[in-house]
Amino acid sequence: MNNNNNDQSLTQIETHGVEQIPDHERSAGPTDLFRMIFGGSNTFATAVLGSFPVLFGLSFQAGVWAIVLGVLLGSLILAPMGLFGPLNGTNNAVSSGAHFGVHGRIVGSFLSLLTAIAFFSLSVWSSGDALIGGAKRLIGLPETDLTLGLAYGLFAILVLTVCIYGFRFLLWVNKIAVWSASLLFLLGIFAFAGPFDVNYAGTVSLGQPGFWAAFIGAALVAMSNPISFGAFLGDWSRYIPRDTSKQRIMAAVVLSQIATFIPFLFGLSTATIVAIKAPDYIAANNYVVGLLAVSPSWFFLPVCLIAVIGGMSTGTTSLYGTGLDMSSVFPRVLSRVKATLLIGVLSIAFIFIGRFAANLVQSVSTFAVLIITCTTPWMVIMIIGLLVRRGFYCPDDLQVFTRGEQGGRYWFSHGWNWRGLGAWIPSAAVGLCFVNLPGQFVGPLGEMAGGIDISLPVTLGLASVVYLTLLSLFPEPREVFGPKDARRETAVKPQLRQAA
Repeated sequence: MNNNNNDQSLTQIETHGVEQIPDHERSAGPTDLFRMIFGGSNTFATAVLGSFPVLFGLSFQAGVWAIVLGVLLGSLILAPMGLFGPLNGTNNAVSSGAHFGVHGRIVGSFLSLLTAIAFFSLSVWSSGDALIGGAKRLIGLPETDLTLGLAYGLFAILVLTVCIYGFRFLLWVNKIAVWSASLLFLLGIFAFAGPFDVNYAGTVSLGQPGFWAAFIGAALVAMSNPISFGAFLGDWSRYIPRDTSKQRIMAAVVLSQIATFIPFLFGLSTATIVAIKAPDYIAANNYVVGLLAVSPSWFFLPVCLIAVIGGMSTGTTSLYGTGLDMSSVFPRVLSRVKATLLIGVLSIAFIFIGRFAANLVQSVSTFAVLIITCTTPWMVIMIIGLLVRRGFYCPDDLQVFTRGEQGGRYWFSHGWNWRGLGAWIPSAAVGLCFVNLPGQFVGPLGEMAGGIDISLPVTLGLASVVYLTLLSLFPEPREVFGPKDARRETAVKPQLRQAA
């Protein structure tokens, strides 16, 4: 990143929406992409996700394997999603119009909205609880609905402010978050080294009924973290020059997810301590309060700092992308700033309702798995499309819907490409039917594998097979292929519509 350019624009409100970023303004690089992704994950929210193996009854060692499996598999699926931004200069939802149609891209917008609400809420809830809990132990601040509400509101307003300023300010926040939060998490090694037991056995062991259901459920929750970035990577990678090495971009994505083992394993390790020393908190699914109960007094301040830094980082990366995307869905009504304000206000309302009027915090794992089940086939279709098109896109034609026009390469049938949609809809629907989270959500076909959740392989396999079959049986218009592609001469040529 050019430091002079970064300093000059840090306090200037970003004016770009989802229109193509001009080449001369693309001054980011793979390292900046790493910082954005890792900064958004290096938070208390990720530590909470890391506690789920213990909440599900797994041992420490089984929890490690579940987290490693989930994160690595998710990162491999996520990595190619970082290529669309540099190729098209816009976010991934708009880029998806090449495979779903310029109107069908609203599928990606809808998925990004759900993901942002889920992870923004998780971030604010966990960070607010940690901040107030730490303040209670440090200075005796009472933990009431009023103090919790003030903490949630403070986080939400700070996050909203950063998102309104835009990408440069967002990048600056995440540069701080990457190093400071990592150091604070590593400091936790000294705080909990004494009571930690690597041989923690959990309540369900290999060979016992329910082990594989718990293991796969924990792996899916871990996988939800990298998958949650699928719809957002283009928000940041669009500032990377189009000629940047594809290998470097994908490596930055994978390494950013491997780095999240820091907060994941912090959450897993400390959850085992909470389970031993304060089991009532695990039974109540209240890991954050349990963590504060078992922490040494000198670690309360670091906990509060992690809460503040982490809440800002995760919240900004979630909310910024959704505001950006909603501005493209309603381009004549909402600018990026207005859309960010609207989504921010709605998310704040959801946070307060979920925390004080319902018990949505305990349903995070369910929501995360359902999001994976719907988002993963969308990502697979995008990746297959990228390979089939051999990386060729026309960025200008992707902006047809944003400009209120019709026609172009990706108009297909009135703006809808039923090949992509015809693969995504049944794949997501069937995948949801196979979800099996005992006590939370069990789909109508969830018991077919003996209680094991096989929703992910089902939805991945079905999306791949159906999409490739549809592309084979119904070749796409020749204009979607590159000028040197032989299929450009043999595919069916559509009758393009004129701009309205």
